[in-house]
Amino acid sequence: MAPAKKRNVSSQPNAKRAKIDLEGIVERLLKSRKHANDVFDILEFLQSEKEKDVICAVNACCKLFCTLLERNDLFIGKLPEEDEALNGGRSAEEKYKIFMRHRYNSCVEIMLEHLNHETHEVKESALCCLMKFAAEQGQHPLEDLDWSEHFSFPRELIHAVVQTLLSQTSDNSLLISRFQEFLEMEDVRYYVMSAIRENVATVMDKNKGAVLPVYQSNVFTLMSNINMPSQDSELTNFMVKQEAKHEDWKAAKLLDHKRAFERMWLGFLKYKLPNSMYKKVLVILHDSILPHMSKPTLMIDFLTAAYDVGGAISLLALNGLFVLIHQHNLEYPDFYKKLYNLLEPSVFHVKYRARFFHLANLFLSSSHLPVYLVAAFAKRLARLALTAPPTALLIVLPFIYNLIRRHPSCRVLIHKPSAEDELLEDPYLMEEEDPALCRALESSLWEIKTLQKHYHPDVAKAAMLINKPLPEQEDDLNEVLEMTAYELMERDLKLSQSKSVPLEFEAATHLLKGGGEVLGQHFCLV
Repeated sequence: MAPAKKRNVSSQPNAKRAKIDLEGIVERLLKSRKHANDVFDILEFLQSEKEKDVICAVNACCKLFCTLLERNDLFIGKLPEEDEALNGGRSAEEKYKIFMRHRYNSCVEIMLEHLNHETHEVKESALCCLMKFAAEQGQHPLEDLDWSEHFSFPRELIHAVVQTLLSQTSDNSLLISRFQEFLEMEDVRYYVMSAIRENVATVMDKNKGAVLPVYQSNVFTLMSNINMPSQDSELTNFMVKQEAKHEDWKAAKLLDHKRAFERMWLGFLKYKLPNSMYKKVLVILHDSILPHMSKPTLMIDFLTAAYDVGGAISLLALNGLFVLIHQHNLEYPDFYKKLYNLLEPSVFHVKYRARFFHLANLFLSSSHLPVYLVAAFAKRLARLALTAPPTALLIVLPFIYNLIRRHPSCRVLIHKPSAEDELLEDPYLMEEEDPALCRALESSLWEIKTLQKHYHPDVAKAAMLINKPLPEQEDDLNEVLEMTAYELMERDLKLSQSKSVPLEFEAATHLLKGGGEVLGQHFCLV
């Protein structure tokens, strides 16, 4: 709904207007048209400085204008200027509808402003009222719409609401979470996605693609609250019920939903994001975004850019790349080389350590990988293990053992033949970024032998396993991926209750028997 250029709210300025009964005014307005000017009293209360008055006025406006929409008592079509229409040769009924339509536009404009009110209760009331207006406008449209595409949906009003929610100055995450209720409706979701895409393009181009943390945070919050359906049969909940040609409506087709969803996310991700935003997007990308896109491979540019950032962002980008490589046959050059270079000391201390090792284990599970590549990963992990914390070592050691089980040719790293006069130098090049040139196969896993003297008994015990032939069955990493230092300490400090602790050789049975009798007699004498 385009806001009116001139908001005519009060007919006569009155600074000391007494408190009036808003419900009574609404009843009079709906009962007789001769009280039409009383609508200014409601709109005046709608702009009150008192929160309770504003909320009461919002409820009154909601009841009033929803009823007028239902009765078709608002002017339909291109709205003429008010002064010109009321002074012209129109009928009394037509003048009334034009008059009330202008008041309705003023009400909508004030409601949109209240979405930025300092009090959340006012924001929530205004939002719910606007969505009720949208539902009524859908059933009783005020504009001549493109029926072949939009049918009778109030597209402009929804776009105005989205534009206000996506503030550039204030965090609207709480109000957006309230808006999620309306996103469960198929037609609202479809037009909201379209509105987000248009708004992002307009705002970001106006700011020349500069990072806008508050605005982009609001956009991400709104987009991440969108739950996409997975089948056409799930598209049943509509705010506006279409009577004709329902099957031709884009909002009722899953394919069009996916296209709108895809364009929305691609339009958002093509601009530079704050580093914290990269992490938020990548955390949900593989689970909540890629499955609902019609062409998930279009995300490759974003994922490769994120994979090249380094640190935790690169670790998180692995999830999306894994989906594209395994499910969509993506060919990613130098993928294993980049994965190899992600193995550095910080990988043991990041928040997403468990996710990284889970995915790395999946990527290295193929038996068709060249031996030099697997040996390079095993050797690099072994070298990093020398300075890793115990919780990480309980992941790394089974990880290395699984690599050796899958690729028996790597057993040469355990049983390395050597001459007595050979220099004790490790040919492995830790600084080499290319796993093909790091000379891992010429080295050995002497680091695991060193860990057999580790201060933590569980680590030392795990390192001892390499002294014996490894069993064929792989170790289950899921049991140790999420283990924390606190859990490890609690497990070590927990006393075993299976055995009783002997306090002396023979249990005393009659030691205090005689003394008890004596003490009893003594107390009786006293």
